[in-house]
Amino acid sequence: MMKKIFLLCAILITCSSCSEFALLMSGASIAGTQNAYVKAYNGVDMLTIMQTEKGIKRHIYDKVRENNKTKSTK
Repeated sequence: MMKKIFLLCAILITCSSCSEFALLMSGASIAGTQNAYVKAYNGVDMLTIMQTEKGIKRHIYDKVRENNKTKSTK
């Protein structure tokens, strides 16, 4: 039974109509996530990158690593 399901999934993935459907779904998800909070975060992130050449996520990552190093040395 599992082989039949796997084969069916493989066929559906390789057919051309599935790629069009996936393309439509990915476009809808991108448009759905562009709310005011995302736009504000992206704007602040862009300004941060312009000033410090690192994004917000990179700053957080570096701080966490720094804190982990200081905790491990104690």
